[in-house]
Amino acid sequence: MMADGGKYLDLPQSVLFCCDHNSVRSPMAEGIMKQLYGTECYIQSVGVKNDLEIDGFSIAVCAEIGVELSRHRSRSFDEMEQWGDDLSSFDLVLALSPASQRRALDLTQFYHLEVEYWPILDPTGLGDDREARLALYRQARDQIKERLIARWGPGIEAEA
Repeated sequence: MMADGGKYLDLPQSVLFCCDHNSVRSPMAEGIMKQLYGTECYIQSVGVKNDLEIDGFSIAVCAEIGVELSRHRSRSFDEMEQWGDDLSSFDLVLALSPASQRRALDLTQFYHLEVEYWPILDPTGLGDDREARLALYRQARDQIKERLIARWGPGIEAEA
């Protein structure tokens, strides 16, 4: 998704990733984006609900690429506001599930805020055994990383 002329888009000042439970896709996206772009952008993630802890398969497949997720604490849109992050302070909301896109659009009707939907595979509950599940989680992880790089470039590691 390069801008006209084959250049990457400028990083926004702040990005909020959201999905259903903030336990698989949005924490992976938050961690990968922080790895790629460091402190160049404020990055957080939330879920429509926070009824699940960070998923062990997400932790495992992100560890494979050097992204630490084990300390992630799942939180909902409502908790985000309670903890002092105002939705209106984000420049871009990237919804990784249809339910989170609907919730973000409901919440942003009062703010001038860009909400974008990225259809990322939900690997939860898929696969017959551990290896099959890991393969699906890797696929989701790689979809996220590819979308980030296609939009904002290879990141700080590549620039070094």
